[in-house]
Amino acid sequence: MNYSLLTRAVAAGILTTALPSLASAAEGFVEGASATLGLRNFYINQDNRSGDAAPSKAEEWGQGFLLDFQSGYTQGPVGFGLDALGQVGIRLDSGGRQGKADRSRDPGIVFPVESDGSAVSDFSRIDFTAKAKVSNTELRYGTLLPKLPVLTLNDGRLLPQTFRGGQLSSTDIDRLSLVAGQIEKAKGRASSDYEELRIAGGTERVDQFRFAGGDYKVTDNLTASYYFGELEDYYRQHYVGAVHHINLGGGKLSTDLRHFDSSAHGANDDRDAGYGAKVDNRASSILFNYGHSGHNLGLGYQSLRGDSAFPFINNGDGATAYLITDSQIGKFERAGEKTWLARYGYDFANAGLPGLKTTATYLRGKDIDTAAGVRDTEWERDLRVDYTIQDGFLKDVGFSLRHASLRSDVQRDRDELRAIVNYTFTLL
Repeated sequence: MNYSLLTRAVAAGILTTALPSLASAAEGFVEGASATLGLRNFYINQDNRSGDAAPSKAEEWGQGFLLDFQSGYTQGPVGFGLDALGQVGIRLDSGGRQGKADRSRDPGIVFPVESDGSAVSDFSRIDFTAKAKVSNTELRYGTLLPKLPVLTLNDGRLLPQTFRGGQLSSTDIDRLSLVAGQIEKAKGRASSDYEELRIAGGTERVDQFRFAGGDYKVTDNLTASYYFGELEDYYRQHYVGAVHHINLGGGKLSTDLRHFDSSAHGANDDRDAGYGAKVDNRASSILFNYGHSGHNLGLGYQSLRGDSAFPFINNGDGATAYLITDSQIGKFERAGEKTWLARYGYDFANAGLPGLKTTATYLRGKDIDTAAGVRDTEWERDLRVDYTIQDGFLKDVGFSLRHASLRSDVQRDRDELRAIVNYTFTLL
């Protein structure tokens, strides 16, 4: 790792010490500031039920800390600010069960691992983002946490994935939000270092992902979206989507439509060697959700067409695809795959137990293209229970227990258990 925990603590101390002088120079910088400290206790157990390659089992447990400081803006026609994001992960147990010997610094399930395959005792990082704002238009450069159809961070472990680059966003036009930018590097959720970008199966890394798009609120119940993304020498991607809500039978029905059109770009279009298989994919989906009296039922269908899997930035250390099928274990994003999903959730507040929620999801994919011409299948079952304490000394402490089972013709069968405890302190 580049920095020790002590170095990170010193950097955070310098930032804290500097705040008074910033306040005297620009009162708005501090008056509009906020700071939170998030705590996450995370346990995961993966049991690979098929295949001969190690590991057959992987298990890790850790405690994460996330200090999120967001400044206000200096006074004047153009407001300036500075955000800081400090993260620390401490290993509580792993037993060296990642099975990644001789791969120094590669990420394990939760922690980076040493050259002998054992998990590091801790890892940490601190990131800064400079920002400027005019009216409701903001420019940010530094660490970004995007949640866009063409680029979405992954927060499925102890600490979240982060990206480095610049972004311009605006909500100055009524009912319209716009965003554009460029990402240069990504930091994995189990890493202290930034690295350049690629897709799954790609062997070359690049330092340029451009994106642009926006959401328009057509009516109070309908929002339409368009986004464009381009990963240098890999792919270009167009996304169109719409979300519609309507009151129905005493409940609410929502409809989520998504379509991606992805094609090869640059070196990936000229040749296959070095940049993985040529990108050629269209992904279309529809998801209905109906909620009534605490019950929520979801039904969805997704179809992938073309000669390749769905492309998205994936450096191999945990990534999220903006698909309705992105689940606890699988993503159901393979070439030719057609997937049905069903989801049922219940909020026990309607039964006199506020804070308790349960969700069960089942996905089944078929017609997966393979080199042998066989139409393979896979399925996944996800079960989840969440509870947030409502009062007393531990008010707002959240507990989440998640179990998933994946059975697949194209990857290893797996059972996975996650247990998570979350709490956030408001400091400013």
